[in-house]
Amino acid sequence: MSEPAEPVVPYWHLWTDDDGVSRQSRCAMTDFALASMSAPAAPQWQGAKTRAPSTVFVTVQPVGWTGTWHENPKPQWIVPLSGRWFVESMDGQRVEMGAGEISFGEDQGTRADGDRKGHLSGTVGDEPAVLMIVQYEAADLRPAPHAPCRFG
Repeated sequence: MSEPAEPVVPYWHLWTDDDGVSRQSRCAMTDFALASMSAPAAPQWQGAKTRAPSTVFVTVQPVGWTGTWHENPKPQWIVPLSGRWFVESMDGQRVEMGAGEISFGEDQGTRADGDRKGHLSGTVGDEPAVLMIVQYEAADLRPAPHAPCRFG
């Protein structure tokens, strides 16, 4: 049996450019290794993206909920488990995501443009958006400033 092709997993990256404007880029995780999680389990594709202290929690945005403009409090992965939600960046791009899609929120350090600073987010549709968040505690998680797609 031949080895399966290495996967490509898409994600959205909300980041801050050199002018302090939040932007969203479509990125792809590609750095995977075929290995067992714990022998004798069969190998599966694994891609360790960071090894820093983190907090994992679930949040539920009610139907019709829209937050206010804000930055992500810390770099964090956001994975919708059910329902749909949106993220609007300062450049005007609005991305809607549903179950299984991934976003990395890293818009710290934006510059206010009127009442817009960071991003706006909220629910889409007629059901709550249930989101799992993996929030990193380490401040040194930031890459070279103002760079999209840092997880390859």
